[in-house]
Amino acid sequence: MFYVVFFALLFILFTIALAAWTFAPWVPMRKRDLQRVFALASLKPGEIFYDLGCGDGRVVVYAAKNFNARSIGIEMALPLFWLCELRRVFAGSKNIIFKWKDLFKEDLSNADVVYFFGVPQSIKNKLRQKLERELKPG
Repeated sequence: MFYVVFFALLFILFTIALAAWTFAPWVPMRKRDLQRVFALASLKPGEIFYDLGCGDGRVVVYAAKNFNARSIGIEMALPLFWLCELRRVFAGSKNIIFKWKDLFKEDLSNADVVYFFGVPQSIKNKLRQKLERELKPG
């Protein structure tokens, strides 16, 4: 039993470390910042919203509940993904989807609004190329 718990904890720590090393560490969004982000985003009901590296999922839930958007969060750290799933259950919205996935493997061609925060210099060009290749103009 000890080995099962040990390897489970090791796996969880590995996913957190991998997400923090390859992308940005998780920084929770404050409510007033949420309002400012969405004032700039001009998100409309029914549009598709993506949060790349969604952390605890609060931005995704906010988009679904306040704008009736189809909101999709992509998270690579397993513990944060579990937190997102818990948040989705309690939010009670059918417009929320969370995926435990590398954001570079997600097709963003149907996105209307894409949000991400704190991208390290090491992946900026790769992310920029992905967005230019897959997103609609505007």
